[in-house]
Amino acid sequence: MQASELQAVLERLARPRVLVIGDLILDRYVSGDVERISPEAPIPVLSARTTAEKLGGAGNVAANLRTMEAEVEIVGLVGNDGRGRMLVEMLQATGVHTAGVLVDDSRPTTEKTRMISGVQQVLRVDYEVSRPASDEVSRRMLAGLEEAITRAGAVILSDYGKGVLTRTVLAGAIEIARRRNVPVLVDPKGSDYARYKGASLITPNRKEAEEALGRKLSDLKELPRAAADLIETADLQAAVITLGSQGMFLMSRRGESMHVPTFAREVFDVTGAGDTVISHLALYLAAGLDLPTAVHLSNHAAGIVVAKPGAACVTRGELLERLDQHERGWRSNAKVAHGERLDALLKLWKSQNKRVVFTNGCFDILHVGHVDYLRFARMQGDVLVVGVNDDASVRRLKGPTRPVNSLEDRMAVLAALEMVDGVTSFSEDTPARIVERVSPAVLVKGEDWKDKGVVGREWVEAHGGKVVLAPLVPGRSTTGTIERIERGTGRC
Repeated sequence: MQASELQAVLERLARPRVLVIGDLILDRYVSGDVERISPEAPIPVLSARTTAEKLGGAGNVAANLRTMEAEVEIVGLVGNDGRGRMLVEMLQATGVHTAGVLVDDSRPTTEKTRMISGVQQVLRVDYEVSRPASDEVSRRMLAGLEEAITRAGAVILSDYGKGVLTRTVLAGAIEIARRRNVPVLVDPKGSDYARYKGASLITPNRKEAEEALGRKLSDLKELPRAAADLIETADLQAAVITLGSQGMFLMSRRGESMHVPTFAREVFDVTGAGDTVISHLALYLAAGLDLPTAVHLSNHAAGIVVAKPGAACVTRGELLERLDQHERGWRSNAKVAHGERLDALLKLWKSQNKRVVFTNGCFDILHVGHVDYLRFARMQGDVLVVGVNDDASVRRLKGPTRPVNSLEDRMAVLAALEMVDGVTSFSEDTPARIVERVSPAVLVKGEDWKDKGVVGREWVEAHGGKVVLAPLVPGRSTTGTIERIERGTGRC
């Protein structure tokens, strides 16, 4: 499908309700530096700096759905402990309905603690009991499923093998959903896919599919037979096999198949990518989209999330931005951003802890002074956003004969520069409002503004940023260039 078609679909997308049933996990990240080996044993010593908690397992699926603005209800188990209470509070803070989360006194809340030095995991510690939930607890979970599934547009069974999805719970949930004509999507665990008999769709990765089938899938030509076997084993309507750097493969019970190549520009961390895929598939199916469209959109979402560290989520704005860039073929004018696209870019960069630099001007006839100025600005941080006065504001500031070049042309030229990461425009005589919208870590202006008062300084400094004055190239200005052209004096 064309990216423009997907954009149109996404812009009209509803906000349906999705029910998530599965294993709740608290993900804890302890980050620091390894600088020595322990004298007690040949192991690294991690000097811990920070600790962060995130939703893992079915909780991460729910978080992905909420980030895409779906209504979400979750069913699962936690222990009667501090970790369980923290996990429920985190879900509620995200806006997830947690009435279906039960407390099981017989088990602890599952926690995975990852020790990280730089970007490298050096150790993972798991606190868990993986035995199946008792018959009594399974019956308690089933008791509320009829109403929960009736309210939902789709159901996700998020199986991490921690004991929540017993055969009783699986069979009961699938049977209710089939009666209600609600699609059931399964993120599977283990090799016994007959446990999921009657579900609508299953989403194993290549390794999981190989484990279930008992054979290697070393060639893409083997995928149709593999998917068909999975569909037959679990009486499914379709199977989606995720292939990492090779994208995704879809096959339906009717034999229709489709291979969608990956759209990831860079891969930082594949943690949680499967959660992103199944949450997006469920969202789109719950909203009434057909399965091929859902797969295309989910594939783009996965391409975004693998460029983020840890289990991450994708917003509608980020997905629209990615589709827009894909439609433009990653050309330089994809850097031009307004409104929601600009907000999505800024949110993405800041979530990646990138230092955003902002500067502004008319940039009417680009000259070497501009190039040096913009290169200096880019050196102050990680990404540079340039605000450009629109044509009307340039006329008010410079006179009726300006600008020489239209706003569209001026922005396109700026976007073609390697040191510029984003270009936007503003219509006011001062950049005060756009500075507040960008809220940069660094605001750059020319040193000729030293005694004039830099517009936006108060806002930037009040929000922890700073103002930097850039040196100017003597004798270089747009006004001077225009005067030389009019006099016919040639080069300066």
